[in-house]
Amino acid sequence: MKLYHNLSQISFLKRSYAFKFLFVAFIGIHIPLIGILFFVLYSDHIVSSTSILVFSLIMTLLATGVTLLVLNRLIKPISIASKALDDYRNKRKLSVLPTDYEDEAGLLMSNIQESIYESESFINEKQDLIYMLSHDLKNFAGNPQGLAQLILSENPSPSVTHLAELICESTNLQFRYIENFIKLLKEQDQIVKVNQEAKTIVFANILPFINEQIEQRLIDKNIVMNLSLETDEAKLKIDEGLFIQVLVNLISNAIKFSYFDSEIKVRIYKVDSCLIIKVADKGIGFDKDQIEELFKKFTKMSRLGTANELSTGIGLYLCKKIIERNKGTLSAVSEGKNKGAEFKIAFEL
Repeated sequence: MKLYHNLSQISFLKRSYAFKFLFVAFIGIHIPLIGILFFVLYSDHIVSSTSILVFSLIMTLLATGVTLLVLNRLIKPISIASKALDDYRNKRKLSVLPTDYEDEAGLLMSNIQESIYESESFINEKQDLIYMLSHDLKNFAGNPQGLAQLILSENPSPSVTHLAELICESTNLQFRYIENFIKLLKEQDQIVKVNQEAKTIVFANILPFINEQIEQRLIDKNIVMNLSLETDEAKLKIDEGLFIQVLVNLISNAIKFSYFDSEIKVRIYKVDSCLIIKVADKGIGFDKDQIEELFKKFTKMSRLGTANELSTGIGLYLCKKIIERNKGTLSAVSEGKNKGAEFKIAFEL
């Protein structure tokens, strides 16, 4: 930036980035000519044509090298602006760019700086508004549920009881949507702010946290989970808490769509330079043309589980988003309806 700054102090170069390049190129082109003139005019001996040719070639090569080095330094503002934009997009890191230059490169840095801060401000304002609306929506949804529970406490007739229970189920689903929406926003924030350095995750250490969240669901449907842990640990660029949440979501999803008295298989292993996690069930499955729909936000494939468990249609979207933001992949396969499904996470190690 020092060369760019110094050239920007010259009045006729201040407002044009192209003129700065032309100015440097002009000087670079004329260095060999000036050198040859001095060589010929001030040489103490008669200069042969061969000597002039050799000297011209040397001066030309030298001038070309110096000019290229100077021009490479002159594009520093472009590389700085590009890096600032890349850092914000990938890491949500705010950079401070110089904004007091008047040429095209200066305008580019100024516009990128302004756009980054406007984008960050918009994101923060949007999230604050959504959190506020979500809180208010939960209050509105809670009012009919409170009234329905009050009706149930009065031991009404079977028909009224049924209607009150339907109201409770409906509001519970609304609560789930709101909670998952807030969860989506929070986890997106976590993903962009997470430390990208690889950390060792010991699988034996995280299993108790997973079991704690899925154990009762397995018991309720009398489902057996067979875990095959074929590797002890792995270095991953993902927060351990997010990794646990993804596994819990996938296993919970398998339980939801598995039949009573069935089996779920979880396998964690390495293949070459990849860590693979598979969660397979023998449940209701899905058709091949439904795979893309599975991972969409608030997917239309949202359906009841085998014990009429409710679904918000956001769990798999969250899982895929978290895995992909942390340089992994999440895929799903099924041989068709009622033939089970398998979800596969893959991380390059």
